[in-house]
Amino acid sequence: MISPCQTDDHQYMARALRLAERGFYTTAPNPRVGCVLVKTGQIIAEGWHALAGEAHAEIHALEQAGQAAQGATAYVTLEPCSHTGKTGPCAQALINAGIARVVYAMEDPNPQVAGRGLDILEAAAIEISGPLLEDSARALNPGFIKRMQTGLPWVRTKSAMSLDGRTAMASGESKWITNPKARADVQRLRAHSCALITGVDTILHDHPQYTVRAADLGLEPDLAQRVATKQPLRVILDSNLRLPKDALILQGGGPILLVHAAAKHAQADDWPERVELLSLADTSDAKHKVDLIALLRELGQRQCNEVLIEAGATLSGAFVRRGLVDELIVYLAAILMGSQARPLLELPLESMAGKLELKITDIQSVGDNWRITAIPDREA
Repeated sequence: MISPCQTDDHQYMARALRLAERGFYTTAPNPRVGCVLVKTGQIIAEGWHALAGEAHAEIHALEQAGQAAQGATAYVTLEPCSHTGKTGPCAQALINAGIARVVYAMEDPNPQVAGRGLDILEAAAIEISGPLLEDSARALNPGFIKRMQTGLPWVRTKSAMSLDGRTAMASGESKWITNPKARADVQRLRAHSCALITGVDTILHDHPQYTVRAADLGLEPDLAQRVATKQPLRVILDSNLRLPKDALILQGGGPILLVHAAAKHAQADDWPERVELLSLADTSDAKHKVDLIALLRELGQRQCNEVLIEAGATLSGAFVRRGLVDELIVYLAAILMGSQARPLLELPLESMAGKLELKITDIQSVGDNWRITAIPDREA
């Protein structure tokens, strides 16, 4: 491989990464990918993967360039694919178009195919450079990368809390801790998640729908409508099947996976058509709870890249305690709720030795609230 060192390479790859972001809400279960074609120092075509099942970024760019692609350099944020799925292999398409050089940001994260696309290109005497801006490329697709490498989705928790670390009053009352801008931000979190996970107690108390609403996304209207047509899978953990069949969440929106641990499986025909029942009992738990690891494996098999947990302190804390959370997003409001209110997470730690170390990766203002993003410090 040739190590990239030219300033122009960085400039064009940065452009390809920005293009890839245009598919942020719509590409799942595929990765977000951008492509730029350059010839004699000029961009001649651009493309990005916009929708799963449709043409990949390279194909869009090649179609735009036509015959001008002969002898050009392709900047691609992910190694060109070498296999045939719903579309043909992009590596072969680049060869057929007469591309002279390919600069890639990162290899295919699937260990079974990683490097094959590059090998095909090299065998066709195409010059290869990379990886380039790999960290930025990986940040675009944390869920796809993790699922390819482990079979599990990227797991986020979403919580809102007061300055004194409380998420609800002792009675359970919590509307609204955050401001409208923060709630719109949560809508966008939902929109780029393949699945939302919550618990039955949250459903019983708050009566949420957990839908993505176009009007609340704060996106350009056409994109917002497109995003809202693809609702994430709503996953309800209900160990003993306490969910009422007239619950608001069952009245609209997309599909629902009702996961339980009941000894006696309820009949599927007793529930609305959009509801699928799945038994995943944790046999090691005397309390007959749902097996959280088995649930994540199931979601990985269903090609879920990114999963958002919108639940109370008990369920969110259970995921954190088991080391199953990759990222925590906390919305912080400038209010105090008092010592009797409920905590952010149920974490029954008894000493500082048991504390969980985090790394804060981002802090942003959302109106007069703050959004804090943190990841577990696995090395602490």
